[in-house]
Amino acid sequence: MSHSAAVSQASAAFSVSSGNERSLKRSIFKNNSISFNSKSWASSLALSQRTTSLREAKRCTNTTICMSVQQTSSSKVAVTPLELEDPKEPPLNLYKPKSSYTAKIVSVERAVGPNAPGETCHIVIDHDGNLPYWEGQSYGVIPPGENPKKPGAPHNVRLYSIASTRYGDFFDGKTASLCVRRAVYYDPETGKEDPSKNGVCSNFLCDSKPGDKIQITGPSGKVMLLPENDPNATHIMIATGTGVAPYRGYLRRMFMENVPNKFTGLAWLFLGVANTDSLLYDDEFTKYLKDHPENFRFDKALSREGEKNKRGGKMYVQDKIEEYSDEIFKLLDNGAHIYFCGLKGMMPGIQDTLKRVAEERGESWELKLTQLRKNKQWHVEVY
Repeated sequence: MSHSAAVSQASAAFSVSSGNERSLKRSIFKNNSISFNSKSWASSLALSQRTTSLREAKRCTNTTICMSVQQTSSSKVAVTPLELEDPKEPPLNLYKPKSSYTAKIVSVERAVGPNAPGETCHIVIDHDGNLPYWEGQSYGVIPPGENPKKPGAPHNVRLYSIASTRYGDFFDGKTASLCVRRAVYYDPETGKEDPSKNGVCSNFLCDSKPGDKIQITGPSGKVMLLPENDPNATHIMIATGTGVAPYRGYLRRMFMENVPNKFTGLAWLFLGVANTDSLLYDDEFTKYLKDHPENFRFDKALSREGEKNKRGGKMYVQDKIEEYSDEIFKLLDNGAHIYFCGLKGMMPGIQDTLKRVAEERGESWELKLTQLRKNKQWHVEVY
């Protein structure tokens, strides 16, 4: 994926000193006590002033998703409010479908290159600190309009994995980011697009403009939460396409942000996409690979660029897993966490691969999977 080198609108959020030091202008909080048990906590997070005019952010060319890579250099970025680290349990369902939260769109940027099949957008949403979340959780989005199956009723909630840390892309705890592929339907007979059958929510999000209102529910989900009790743990992350969203949040927390939980383990990302132009957040991941070679590994499976698996077929993410299967199984035996996120169609091929590898090792995959689940090492979120 090609990203612009400009920093533009987001750069105002930073106070940049000489050398590699980067610091955010911190806001003053009226109360440091935070509870996620109800919406009342929001009043305790009232800011004296916003350090950036997010609501007035203009469209740019992929700057929102790459600006933070350039700002971080070799030092980590300061984040605020650090009180977001205090709760022992994740926030859950603070806003529900019948009482959703009205947020605003900050920016909508195309996140893939011109030769990617389809369009994927990186969407930054301003929740003004009222809808906190943890890495690995999801937001629900209610698109505007009427549910065609229930006249007079709103559309059903669509869930999207959050693609940012709890501090958001501006590191101030005020925004959340989504990674959304526009769902377009083509008539199999004519080959032409049929807008009446396009995905309602994905098209609403990808067509949104800065300042547009958006109805949000959640946050929801606990299965993909990042375990941080052991900073030296190994995390194996497997994604296809937009399934990389939660891992972007994990990796920013591990390698970009200056947070109390210092990561000293291994993060290993496997990403399967069609081609180079389809790679999401590649600038960020490449930067981590350069700056943290002992703690980060990144393997890509590009199914349409000629690379073959060992059987001569196209290279899919499960084939990359098979390449490193011995190492992966040893890491799992030593307590590594393994995560899967993406289209549900990815799982049968991956499961078949893992079963075949287990059998080649003289192990029962069913027993191994049961043990991984029992140990809470197995994390799956597919859609």
